[in-house]
Amino acid sequence: RLSEEEFLKLRSTLDTVLESLSDDPMFFITSEGPVTGGYDIVLGSKGLARSWGRHMTKVHGGQTVETNSTVGRKDGVDVTRLTLLYRKPGYDLGDVIRWRDNFWRPSSWSKDGAIVERVDRQERTGASWRDLESANVVSRMQEHFIAELINQDSSVGEFLDPQSWTMSSVRLPWDHDGNKIIRLTRIEGEWLALQKLSIDQNIQEVA
Repeated sequence: RLSEEEFLKLRSTLDTVLESLSDDPMFFITSEGPVTGGYDIVLGSKGLARSWGRHMTKVHGGQTVETNSTVGRKDGVDVTRLTLLYRKPGYDLGDVIRWRDNFWRPSSWSKDGAIVERVDRQERTGASWRDLESANVVSRMQEHFIAELINQDSSVGEFLDPQSWTMSSVRLPWDHDGNKIIRLTRIEGEWLALQKLSIDQNIQEVA
């Protein structure tokens, strides 16, 4: 199920798409509101619906499914309705997922799935939506903790645990370059240091 925050974020993308398109009298919203298992919006244009679907899959991943139906006739011509169903994946870029008995982070969306990068070593692979059906989210991006290392050697770093205010140690990520700032998450009571993704840098720049 989508959270209220996720609903609002996805809904705002329609405004973004409307602003980027030319002024077309058919680019309007007839009705909208929550329905069982999702959110329903009726638009005046099939082109607008398809543009919005492409935008969401590009930015948030997922899939769209189109169906056409005839709803009547006007002036001897069939009147059709396009129904576009969008399914968002249960994870976002930068989250930590458990997949194939290891921890991975989705780093970018692909046409048919996502590019995922393994946390504990340098390994990158493409996975289809079907492949990732068995994946479970173990840590959301917003749950990660940006820590400053107080001490470090070649493999272990020490930092101030924000939960206990005591010194804790963590195995440094495989791509650690000696920087004092690292990204951490807590999974099953243990701290895990995460490798750097391009989305991490983008978020830090925005912040």
